[in-house]
Amino acid sequence: MTSDDTPPGAFPPRPLRDLRVVYARQAGCPADFAEIVVDFEPWEPGFVFEVHADLERRRPVPASELAVYAAAVEEGLRAELATLAPEFPAAVAVVLRAVRVHEVDSHAGAFRTAGRLAVRRALAEVHGPPRRPKRSGPAQR
Repeated sequence: MTSDDTPPGAFPPRPLRDLRVVYARQAGCPADFAEIVVDFEPWEPGFVFEVHADLERRRPVPASELAVYAAAVEEGLRAELATLAPEFPAAVAVVLRAVRVHEVDSHAGAFRTAGRLAVRRALAEVHGPPRRPKRSGPAQR
């Protein structure tokens, strides 16, 4: 998947394949768990999401549950892409290639967060990690 209609400066500037994101948070019961593998492909302006026909799963997941998780991933991707700076417009097709589900701790919210984290990971791959504010030294008297 690529497109000659990708505008200059658009995100992503090149294909990013097999980005693995794990969102696991244990802060009591219930916990959160989602693992996804996605590809980001340069595309026409905007956002396209698809689930790979041969979606890899580490354990059987009912189709109805999988549909809920895929929709949540898409929602998280859209939400995070909406925060991109205007100089980096989204022109991307994202393909969900694999999911890993925990029988107790997986839920739509965890997969939504995994989608958001996937965009952040892709941005870090392209632009490097986000800058952190510098700490100031001890106050001078």
